[in-house]
Amino acid sequence: MSVALVGAGPGDPGLVTVKGLERVRSCDVLVYDRLVAAELVDEAPPGALRIERDRLTQEEVNEALIEHGRRSRVVRLKGGDPFLFGRGGEEALALAGAGVPFEIVPGVSSLASVPGSAGIPVTHRDVSSAVTAFAAHDVEGLDAAALARLPGTLVAFMGGAQAQRLAERLIEHGKPASTPAAVISRGTTDNEEVVVRPLGALEDAVATPALVVIGDVVAVRSALAVRRSAA
Repeated sequence: MSVALVGAGPGDPGLVTVKGLERVRSCDVLVYDRLVAAELVDEAPPGALRIERDRLTQEEVNEALIEHGRRSRVVRLKGGDPFLFGRGGEEALALAGAGVPFEIVPGVSSLASVPGSAGIPVTHRDVSSAVTAFAAHDVEGLDAAALARLPGTLVAFMGGAQAQRLAERLIEHGKPASTPAAVISRGTTDNEEVVVRPLGALEDAVATPALVVIGDVVAVRSALAVRRSAA
């Protein structure tokens, strides 16, 4: 049969794409990430086999997709977009190598949608014309010197729990401590929390998943908040 690598969006189940929802509603097997909204998992047919990815290693996930994909309609449901820190490329390569047909159904990435939900545009004319996304689960392994020199907006995935140390490393390599920064936890959901502080006062996220946004665009949030409250 086939496998669909589907992006579930950034958290709010209403942000899944029409095509992605169609694939979920017609699948025989659903392999999903723990952070995918329960409402989306519930959209799978009553008789569909549901497999939570977090109980498996990546190799086991690949094997499950190949095994089930040869005889069933499989949906691999991932948070955000499959190809942005979602290991979608690894899984697609495994399927291609095994000769199992597959398709990519892009999702709404957290890269812009989570900051956007918090009132932070990742680009803004005369403020930032560049965005750099990076994985920050290993803060000590980052090339902090290179990141500190980059112009525009920095967006750190998987770095909320180490936001304070990330800030310290960037400041050590020349990023001004006064740079506006935000830690956004559970973005786009009803439980979204946004903490805005100068980089030098940044603290770890109180909840995960969390995205860290660093750059002058964060300061735009205050003006947008005033307009929203006045509407």
